[in-house]
Amino acid sequence: MTTVPVYRWRLAPDGLATRRQLRTMGLRPGGQDVVAQLERPRRRRGPLIAYLYLVERAKPVRPMTERRAAALAKANAARRTCPACRQDAGYVIPVSLGCCVPCSSR
Repeated sequence: MTTVPVYRWRLAPDGLATRRQLRTMGLRPGGQDVVAQLERPRRRRGPLIAYLYLVERAKPVRPMTERRAAALAKANAARRTCPACRQDAGYVIPVSLGCCVPCSSR
């Protein structure tokens, strides 16, 4: 395994970006390998790590099609449907509860 350069928080060179930064530019990594990593120190735990990609090799985000939008809507509806009462809770059901709040308090 090859080691990648490690940069401190806010000290990465120009031309490198995280996934989120690429997304705000309308880009995606596009299958390229990680070229560096960014570390943000924390006091009592290990550092936060973000992987960096080359902006010049990034590809544009794939457009949302009607079928992809429908599949996403269906998946989100499933996350909002309570398995106990089978009703749309209006929010994503917490995994810790496993059902909507009214059903969990019964």
